[in-house]
Amino acid sequence: MFRAEFLGYITALMSAFGRAYHTQNAENPIFPDTKVRELMTDEEYSMIAGYILSGIDFFAPDKKDSFANNEEILKYLVNTQIAPTPLARAAFCEDALKTSTQTGAEQYVILGAGLDTFAFREQELLKRCEVFELDHPLTQKDKKERIKRAGWNLPEKLHFVPIDFTKDNIGDKLIEAGFKSDKKTFFSWLGVCMYLEQSAIEKVLQNLSSLAADGSDLIFDYADDGLFQAEGRRVQNTIAMAKAGGEEMKSCFDQMSLELMLSSYHFLTYEHLSRREIQNRFFSERNDWLSAFEHINYVHAVLKK
Repeated sequence: MFRAEFLGYITALMSAFGRAYHTQNAENPIFPDTKVRELMTDEEYSMIAGYILSGIDFFAPDKKDSFANNEEILKYLVNTQIAPTPLARAAFCEDALKTSTQTGAEQYVILGAGLDTFAFREQELLKRCEVFELDHPLTQKDKKERIKRAGWNLPEKLHFVPIDFTKDNIGDKLIEAGFKSDKKTFFSWLGVCMYLEQSAIEKVLQNLSSLAADGSDLIFDYADDGLFQAEGRRVQNTIAMAKAGGEEMKSCFDQMSLELMLSSYHFLTYEHLSRREIQNRFFSERNDWLSAFEHINYVHAVLKK
């Protein structure tokens, strides 16, 4: 994550809980992460569930008495507040990755990997590409300990790249880890942009543009320019939580400005999903409170120098 190591760890853990809970409880999972639960102890999983339950007065005080038991409350809170964006953006990302590997991508770079489990779930895809996970050294150390505790074997094609994104150069760190600039690469950059100033976002785009081979892909999510004026409770709660937690949301873009910024670094927009399109693709015909998050959009861009 592109923020302080402790906050990045908490963010990664909450996202992992959302994926694990959804995989275990949904009748038709949007993104079945079949491995992530193994990275958490039972005590830790229960602790996070209790923490989420305690938030009913903040998230939905008007619904506090609408549920029969705590399990219903937990499902409602996870499916409305915690899980929607991590699930849908992961599904969007890995669907695009599968296509990219079929058309020549040989490297997969995860910027701010957190507790991502791709290299342990997708054995067939792993045969086609080297995987580079970039994250803060402390967050990455914790993940390695979790992997060891789970009894997983580290794939030869998985490369951990410890990095302080505020100080280190992405390109330098990747090259040191064995990254090849002449090979088509798929980059994922999820759950980050809205917490960065525009100058920091542009720095990353510049680094990737100068580093990667022509035809490389970039997937990321961002907040649109209606975020900070939104009146919906879910959006206001998210903004308030981020600020209280020390990871304040800092940037938002209208679609035209974002695509112009991308093109200035030689990234052409291949696919741009609005909230309505995310809803239709990933959340249609569900009755479990899951829905696309307001003012969050997904982009798939391709590098054309």
